[in-house]
Amino acid sequence: MVLSLFNHCDASQVGSGSDQGRGCVGQALTFVVKLSLDAELCFSSCDVVIVGAGIVGLASARELIRRHPSLSFVLLEKEKELAVHQSGHNSGVIHSGIYYTPGSLKARLCVRGATLAYEYCEKKGIPYKRCGKLIVAVEQEEIPRLRALYERGMKNNVRDLHIVDAKGIREREPYCRGIMALDSPYTGIVDWRMVALKYSADFKEAGGTVVTQYEVSDISTVKESPSGCSEGMKYPITVRDKKGNEVRCRYVLTCGGLYSDRLSQISGCSREPRIVPFRGDYLVLKPEKRYLVKGNIYPVPDPRFPFLGVHFTPRMDGNVWLGPNAVLAFKREGYKMYDFNPQDFADALSYRGLQKLIMRNVTYGVGEMYRGVFIGAQVKILQKYIPEMSLKDVLRGPTGVRAQALDRDGNLVDDFVFDGGVGDVGSRVLHVRNAPSPAATSSLAIAEMIADEVENRFTL
Repeated sequence: MVLSLFNHCDASQVGSGSDQGRGCVGQALTFVVKLSLDAELCFSSCDVVIVGAGIVGLASARELIRRHPSLSFVLLEKEKELAVHQSGHNSGVIHSGIYYTPGSLKARLCVRGATLAYEYCEKKGIPYKRCGKLIVAVEQEEIPRLRALYERGMKNNVRDLHIVDAKGIREREPYCRGIMALDSPYTGIVDWRMVALKYSADFKEAGGTVVTQYEVSDISTVKESPSGCSEGMKYPITVRDKKGNEVRCRYVLTCGGLYSDRLSQISGCSREPRIVPFRGDYLVLKPEKRYLVKGNIYPVPDPRFPFLGVHFTPRMDGNVWLGPNAVLAFKREGYKMYDFNPQDFADALSYRGLQKLIMRNVTYGVGEMYRGVFIGAQVKILQKYIPEMSLKDVLRGPTGVRAQALDRDGNLVDDFVFDGGVGDVGSRVLHVRNAPSPAATSSLAIAEMIADEVENRFTL
């Protein structure tokens, strides 16, 4: 196991003589020493294993090791790189907390998380732009919903939020047309994967170990103490991967994103709420048309539909993303239209919750699929906000896959869900079952809450 953990460093750096290579070797040796300093300790062990190195897992690992520097932490990630799925395939927005139900965890964590995110970026020198956001009403019937959204934002203590008229819209976005809008100057943009990698660096600098290419396949109790080991049953939980490697620990925290329900299931906990993957396809403005958009431009949410709708999002690299739509993905990490995994597809369609969601939203769902194939239909919606835009101004862009938690009645689970269990395994495992958007914005605040939950449930 020691050899396999060493191999998870970048092989091109090991032995290269570079600072990065020496750091990689040093990190591996630190882990070996930590695990094997006692000659009788013949298995890999630590106090806490964190599963999943997306932005929530990384932020939580960072927070836990900051609070408990004397404990040993190992972060397990199934991919070769960190933060490559939802954390690396998102709009890059720093949300201000307007949309969410007052008093909900989403609202509280987003407002605090945005403040912490800006402070963290300043401290670490991570580039960001506080470019603002307009939520634009283009129809009279949207005005009452817009005003209600303003009241909700005020209850959530969103900073600097105010209503502007058509003239105010044009002052902020010269090419945008609308009759009224909410102006949120505190909204910004950042590269969230860059932020996540900084969390990882903080975690490792504090003594934590990150192990990549470790796809967890089993979480169970140790049957007996390994022969010849003096540690006895100090580490009663075993976390195994598909290659036969194992790490023993006292407690496990999972932040599995698209696989959070399956991680819960293999540890003997409930699989509900179920994760159903929805793919979002973006368009991008051609470079010569980027002047049309200065900041984020969002629609007024329509409560009849399960998702927000298309919007305009400037990026840190200068691109402008348009979208996304929301269609069922046929693979949990399926970023292409024709990506398909039989297990993921059957898993989703056989779930009663998804069946009910589809039946309630047939027309909406068909429209989303149509707009995903025929981008002219998507552009037609975008033209309600920026009439000067045309089909020749856009190109197909990137995609993302959202881990949408659904209950068995077909309701989108709209807030954070934590789950544990009973018995020898369940009592030592905490699953973050649902960390919905804006999880990236809220990541540092979520990490505080998760660390509190870990401390409440476990004896660290």
